[in-house]
Formats: sequence, structure tokens, C-alpha cells
Amino acid sequence: MTDSTTTTREMESCERPWGSWHVLDVGAGYKVKRIHVAPGQRLSYQLHAHRSEHWVVLYGVATCIIDDVTQVIGPGHSIDVALGAKHRLVNNGSEDLVIIEVQRGGYTGEDDIVRLDDDYGRHADEE
Repeated sequence: MTDSTTTTREMESCERPWGSWHVLDVGAGYKVKRIHVAPGQRLSYQLHAHRSEHWVVLYGVATCIIDDVTQVIGPGHSIDVALGAKHRLVNNGSEDLVIIEVQRGGYTGEDDIVRLDDDYGRHADEE
């Protein structure tokens, strides 16, 4: 089934200093991404005003920091990031970390990121 609201821009991939992400599916109120985090890398400590996230680990070990609480989860395990929660995904391992991220909310655009800390010098308004 094809969702008529899906655009070519929404079905994208992006290289980042920490790894990459690829949009797998987009629809009204959700977006699904596959995220690869390189060994020793981490995403910015951030929050979102319009969406929650659900992370499922496919490969590797994820260190998940949510509202300053750290949990380590492996393949087959998942964790929820509530709307507005501060969060960061970290790969402290020596192998790639691959997760599926399900975003749920009224807006799932890449500009719904408030960066609180970033290893790569990006600001709150940069993807």
C-alpha cells in the first residue's frame, strides 16, 4: 500500500559524523528509520517537541541515556523515549550498532531537534 502523503524527500538517507540513518517508511503520525551508529560514536543529547521514539536494537549494544538515566540493551530489546524526554544513543562497543527507530507524533521532521550537547559542534537548529 502506498501512502499518498509520502514524498521523495521523506524517504531519504543521511550520513552523519556518528554513522547514518535511512527512512524505511513514513505515514500520517509516524516515521520508521534504520540507524547505524559507528563504534565509539554517539548522537547528540537532544529532545523533541512533537514526537516520541521507540528504539529496537537489531545488532550491537546500545547505551541509551534518557532523562539522565543510562540503560544498556542488546539485540531483540527495546526502549521508549517519551515526548520531550532528553535522550542520547551511544555505541560504546567495537562493532556497529543498528537500531530501528519508530517515531510517533504529529510532526516527524528532522528539524524537530533541540540539541542540548553535541560532540560535532552542531547547533539546535541544524540536522
